[in-house]
Amino acid sequence: MRLHCYLSILIGWCLFGLSEVVFSADYPVKPIRFISPFSPGGGTDTVGRALAARLAELIGKPVIVDNRPGAEGSIGTELGARSPADGYTILVANLGTLAINPNLRQVAFDPLRDFAPITQTTASSTVLVVLPTMGVRTVKEFVALVKSKPMNYGASSSATFLPMEMFKQLAKFEMTHVPYKGTGPSITAMLSGEVQAMFGGSIVTTPQVKSGRLRALAVAGDRRARALPDVPTIAESGYPGYEANSWNGLVAPAGTPRPIINRLNAALIKILAMREMIDYMVADGAEPQSSTPDEFASYIRSEHAKWARVIRAANIKKDQL
Repeated sequence: MRLHCYLSILIGWCLFGLSEVVFSADYPVKPIRFISPFSPGGGTDTVGRALAARLAELIGKPVIVDNRPGAEGSIGTELGARSPADGYTILVANLGTLAINPNLRQVAFDPLRDFAPITQTTASSTVLVVLPTMGVRTVKEFVALVKSKPMNYGASSSATFLPMEMFKQLAKFEMTHVPYKGTGPSITAMLSGEVQAMFGGSIVTTPQVKSGRLRALAVAGDRRARALPDVPTIAESGYPGYEANSWNGLVAPAGTPRPIINRLNAALIKILAMREMIDYMVADGAEPQSSTPDEFASYIRSEHAKWARVIRAANIKKDQL
């Protein structure tokens, strides 16, 4: 009787494993939808479109990008969470949609339970920039100056607002936050002197830095940016432990079969290693960054917890901003 039981269990495991292989081999049989929770043309959307095009070539099926902007990405993210878990809907996610927004406002999804991570796709830094007329060339000179007199900083989203709030907590200084509706207006305000500093995405700040209109003091990530190799990180500038990477990734609705997740992960890792993809992303100020599904899930959890701590320390209440 016991031997029969063991044999039944063994046969069941074998059949389960076989069904996984067959299920994975049959996928995909129809077009895949990439939900992009932002308007066309932004950094996250641009990366998502490039990956969708290469994935379509690799799997031999169309990959259609469906833009669903609104509420800093929360509308499209909710749609992704509520979509069928069959492998035919993938959400283009980022730091803001999965780690920051759920800590800042009421959202109709749980970023840690409602998604099956596939892979991280990019890592990039925001850059601390100031006007050259301020006369500071290092982060420590900047901190000393803002401690000596009132100054403003600009931000166009939670992903550019919170890195400064975290830095204020670490370096123990105060600045007044001035919000803007978009990266363009915040850069214009910076150049006009309306604000004296900001954390901006490397894609938009690098041209201004190279033209001399803005001065880059440091990058916020854990490594130097390829586009600005001579600019140190904030940690290198005397503030160890500071790290505020911006990142993108792809996730599916929770419950998507693991064989499908694994197949997508393998395809995307291959795409992210392509020379043309690396060159394309680096030109836009991003660093290709792949991971296993489990590694990406762990990273999302750690980023969600980190920004929750920053928000609590800054005493920001949900839906306050």
